[in-house]
Amino acid sequence: MREIKDIIKSYELADKAGLKTALATVVQVEGSSYRRPGARMLICENGQLTGAISGGCLEGDALRKALSAILQQENKLVTYDSTDEDDAKFGVQLGCNGIVYILFEPINREEINNPISLLKQIEEKRENAVLSTLFSLEEPQQVGTILMTKNEILQKGIADDLVEVIASDAKNTLNERSSTIKSYQVNGKSLSALHDFIEPPIALVIAGAGNDVQPLVEIAAVLGWQITVADGRQTHATVQRFPKADLVLVAKPDALLNKIEIDNRTALVLMSHNYNYDLAMLDGLLQIQTPYIGVLGPKKKLMRMLGELEIEESRNLDHVHGPVGLDIGAETAEEIAISIVSEIRAVFARRSGKTLKDKNAPIHQASPTI
Repeated sequence: MREIKDIIKSYELADKAGLKTALATVVQVEGSSYRRPGARMLICENGQLTGAISGGCLEGDALRKALSAILQQENKLVTYDSTDEDDAKFGVQLGCNGIVYILFEPINREEINNPISLLKQIEEKRENAVLSTLFSLEEPQQVGTILMTKNEILQKGIADDLVEVIASDAKNTLNERSSTIKSYQVNGKSLSALHDFIEPPIALVIAGAGNDVQPLVEIAAVLGWQITVADGRQTHATVQRFPKADLVLVAKPDALLNKIEIDNRTALVLMSHNYNYDLAMLDGLLQIQTPYIGVLGPKKKLMRMLGELEIEESRNLDHVHGPVGLDIGAETAEEIAISIVSEIRAVFARRSGKTLKDKNAPIHQASPTI
C-alpha cells in the first residue's frame, strides 16, 4: 500500500504541474522475477519514477517505453525475457531467469475512472479491494485497468458489456483474498486479466512513547504502515517526538482502547516500560478480537501478567507474542525495532520468518492462472 500511496501523491504533483504520466504494471511473470504481478510504477514525462517494477534493471528501458505510450496515448504491453541469453536484445540485464510482462498505460486526467482514480478509491478506506487489469499476449490492442471491486461495489473504467465478463472473477478474488490471472475470450479475442488482491496497510498501535519507540515508528513509516503512538505521559506522547506517526495520543489504557479501531490488519505492541500500563492494556486486548499482540520484555514478564489476569492455560494465545520480535540477536533499540517489524510482517503474511536459504519453494507464491 505504501507504493500505491506514493504513486498517488506523485501523480497529483505531476498533474498540478501539467505533466503527462503513465502507469507501468507487472501483469504476468513466468519463472522468477524481482517483483510479482501487481507491482506498479508511475512514470512522469520529465523522467521521474515512483514505485518499482524490478530491482532497478528495467526502469531505464521502462522509461523509454512509457514515454512512447504517453506520446502515442496508447496502452502498450512489453515483454522482458531474461531466459534469452541475448540480453542486449532489450538493453537490460534481468538476472532473474524469468519472463516479465509489463503494461504501460498513459493516464488521461479527463477519464473519471482512470487507473490512478481507481487506486485512489482503494486507498480511501481500510477495506480489501481487487484491481482488474486486462491485457493480451496475442493482440496488439491492450485494454488496461478497467475495474475496481471493493466490498461487492464495482467501480468501472470501461463499458459494461466487457466488465460483466470478468466481474464475477474479481468478486471471487476478493472473497478468496488471493490475486489471480484469468484467461477470457471476448469478441473473438484472447484476453487475460490480472485480478490483483490489495489489502489495507498494517495498522500499528504502540502503547508506549519511550525513546525505543522512535526507531520502531521510523521503520514502520518507511513501510507505509498506519501508526498510532499512545502513552499516559504528556511529556512523552507528543507529535514533536513522533512526527511520522499518523496519530499520537495521551491516554490511559481504557481510554486508548475506546479511541482506536482494531481490524484484522491491526498489530498492537505493548512497550510502555510501565508494568501496570501494559497489564491493563493486555487485559483489555484479551477481551476483544485482536490478530496480533506483542509484549516487550522477557517471557517471565508475560507469564506473570497472564497469571495476574487469571488466564486459563488451555486458552489459545497464539496471537500473543512475548517476547515480541524475531530472534535476530537484537540489542539496540534500532535492532529491536527491526525484529518487531519483521515478526509482524511475517505473521500477517502467514510466513515462518525463517531464512530464505532453507526454503525449498519459490520465494513468492505464484498467482494462480486459470
